[in-house]
Amino acid sequence: MTEVPNQYYLQGSGISVAYSPVGWGPPRLNLGPLILSYQHASQTQAFYSDGVQTTVVADLGTIVSVTLASAELLGSTTFSLLIPDVLLPEGDNSVPITTVAITTLHRLFLPVPFGGPQREVYTVTELTGTAVNGPLPV
Repeated sequence: MTEVPNQYYLQGSGISVAYSPVGWGPPRLNLGPLILSYQHASQTQAFYSDGVQTTVVADLGTIVSVTLASAELLGSTTFSLLIPDVLLPEGDNSVPITTVAITTLHRLFLPVPFGGPQREVYTVTELTGTAVNGPLPV
């Protein structure tokens, strides 16, 4: 019987991400379980169920998005991870995968020459790693 992964471990261009659709460890009060862990350079952030948005897109996969930073007068930065549909072959509990993440800078409107009319600026990062079905870490 084929299984679907319950954990994803990905890295690329200085970014490391761990994602579990069902979450790890005991839920935190008012936050739910840990769903996504993000690390880039010296920044490490943990995102619980209330802070993670997931959208299933037919013929694409699942988009998992979190807000990395938000400043009222400047805008925000989001990180969107594309999780491909994966079926683990019988007898295997993990397989290598390749995907992309999009870091988006959402700018408030700034007139030319300070920013121009485009409000979103995208950085696409290729990530490689492992999709796993197994016991979740506590």
